[in-house]
Amino acid sequence: MSNPKIIIAIAAFLLAIAVAAGAFGAHALKNILSPERLETWQTAVQYHAWHALGLFLIAMIGAQLDITVTWPASLIFAGILIFSGSLYTLCLTGIGWMGAITPIGGVAFIAGWIWFGIKMLK
Repeated sequence: MSNPKIIIAIAAFLLAIAVAAGAFGAHALKNILSPERLETWQTAVQYHAWHALGLFLIAMIGAQLDITVTWPASLIFAGILIFSGSLYTLCLTGIGWMGAITPIGGVAFIAGWIWFGIKMLK
């Protein structure tokens, strides 16, 4: 994930998926999931969308400043997959242990943003 164009393309696809997931939750799942699970779904969508936008910004800034952002972008991408993915799976399947891996995605988000911050200071 070192090419900014690829990162931006991935971010665009992730944003499209976030919009679809939000609509799916608001329309298809509103009468199926409990209010608590629907809130969990919404949390997954919000983190998914915000971090996809962040991924886009990381790529744009990296390209503008001509710095490699492979690790920060990869960690943010992994965070979306693990954090939001585990919450989506939890909501759709009811598999409780999926919630236990969600914090790993959160740590990936934090690590990605810290790594990006360090890159900006160099």
